[in-house]
Amino acid sequence: MIDFSLRELECFIAVAEELSFTRAARRLRLSQPPLSRHIQSLENKLGATLLQRTPRSVSLTAAGRTLLADTKGTLTQLQRACDSAKRAARGETSRLSLGFVSAVLSPMLISIFQNFRAKHCNVQLTLHDSPPLEQLRAIAEGRLDGGFVGTTPGNSESGLVFVSWSKEPLLVFLPPGHRLAKSRKVNLADLSGESFVAVSAESAPCFAAQIRGICGDAGFRPKVVHEAIRGQAVAVMVATGVGIAILPASLARNAGESLIAVPIADKSAFVNYAFAHRAGKLDEPLLDFVAELRRFSKTFQMKS
Repeated sequence: MIDFSLRELECFIAVAEELSFTRAARRLRLSQPPLSRHIQSLENKLGATLLQRTPRSVSLTAAGRTLLADTKGTLTQLQRACDSAKRAARGETSRLSLGFVSAVLSPMLISIFQNFRAKHCNVQLTLHDSPPLEQLRAIAEGRLDGGFVGTTPGNSESGLVFVSWSKEPLLVFLPPGHRLAKSRKVNLADLSGESFVAVSAESAPCFAAQIRGICGDAGFRPKVVHEAIRGQAVAVMVATGVGIAILPASLARNAGESLIAVPIADKSAFVNYAFAHRAGKLDEPLLDFVAELRRFSKTFQMKS
């Protein structure tokens, strides 16, 4: 058995991934001399050169590529094992990793998280802010247990289940001084010919498709002049005069006086929000969370 330390393996993986001793040292918060010594020690123990070094570049040898491929997940697994031991010591025996879109981080959603945490103190709840498409991929690949992915998809994603939990109106976001800024309500047809700023289809395909759909029903195709991956960035671009946008009402809370948010008269101008998880048998923490979400959503709808 080859006796090498985890620190040596950590140093090798950092350099192998960064292909730079400088970046690897910065990543590990370590100076370069001890970083080099750890890797040289590992190479001596293995009896193989892992990295080819020149004054301007670093590359992996065949042995280095093999070692990286076989050990890349080892540190992550060990970290998870240590985290599990720490959670067990605190009485947390399960974990739940969920995604959310920051644009829909409403008081209601925060209450859902707080309510679940209070009732299930043995579950470690970890939250990840990421765009809808990234969440859907992570859920499908098992990197997330579930996620608040924003708009309910019109077509079911293969292997995923969507739970509707809330809805809110869409508003027209306008820069100050816009011709419609003083309107009490706006018909979608009045927006024909306007320059739009939009959330990109690459990050939120369902929401982007919905906006195109309701504009199409009103008789026009929105002329999109700029896109962003998050609704907050779209709102900022509206405020700076790049164009107008159709966004969920919750984003107006953070806009202040920098832009005008006007209700839309068309009855189709609202967004349904969904929580997504993989199909099939659910682990107990996720099963409990979905049950709590359904109860919370039902209670909220009865009150509203």
